[in-house]
Amino acid sequence: MLRQRIITAVVLVALLLASLSTPNPWPFALLTLALMAAGGWEWGRLNQAGTGLSWAMGATVALGGVAGFLSGWARQAPAALWWAVAGLWVLAAVVGLRSGPAAWPQLPRAARWVLGLVVLWAAWLAIAQARGIGINFMLSVLCLVWMADVAAYFGGKTFGRRKLAPSISPGKSWEGVWSGLLGVGLLAALWIWLDGLGHFDGPSVYSRLLAALGLAGLLAALGVLCGLSVVGDLIESLVKRAAGAKDSSRLLPGHGGVLDRVDALLPVLPAALALASLGAAR
Repeated sequence: MLRQRIITAVVLVALLLASLSTPNPWPFALLTLALMAAGGWEWGRLNQAGTGLSWAMGATVALGGVAGFLSGWARQAPAALWWAVAGLWVLAAVVGLRSGPAAWPQLPRAARWVLGLVVLWAAWLAIAQARGIGINFMLSVLCLVWMADVAAYFGGKTFGRRKLAPSISPGKSWEGVWSGLLGVGLLAALWIWLDGLGHFDGPSVYSRLLAALGLAGLLAALGVLCGLSVVGDLIESLVKRAAGAKDSSRLLPGHGGVLDRVDALLPVLPAALALASLGAAR
């Protein structure tokens, strides 16, 4: 299992770096769109869509991405879209996490299908636009999620006492959440310092938020983004638990499925662009 995890991670990182090494945005856009389309297929399987319809859902995400590119939204989508998607995730946190896994199958299947397709499509538009803003900006958002996850894991293992959502993900704790937030704060401070050296293609999300919102606003924004990363993880865990599945699929040997790897990114990418739009409006 460990060998599979390492091989899969190396292959994914190699593909990611290769797609980012060219000034042409197409390789990265196609790679990430393929991953989101696979997530659409997984979402259908987790929500009783059937084999044929699950494939159609993956194709719908891909076609939505193409439409987003042709419309120009992959380069510059309206800020209102990002705020709407971020609001949808906040609503999911309030309603879904309070209701628990048992309530999820009671929603109409069509509504569950559409919700999944919308968040996957919006996440792809967000990462495509983030890539257009700058590699430094995009990587700073991705690393925020990864740092929150890693710091929460180690903090939860070491200090975890109070369970966060035991009916959904018994391993998560409030101590892990605070550890993740602390890790992101340290990452932001380091990245802002590195931004000051001027060796990147543009400011990171941290520097943009600091310039637009000040220190207090930056800290609040980091809290929101960290919280949403936890929400994304918990919502996917809720859906899998309701479906009786351990992983979203076996597409990534040793890692499970695509949704298992991008769940925390799905709400954070649109929310990061929503917050970054506050600085652009000034």
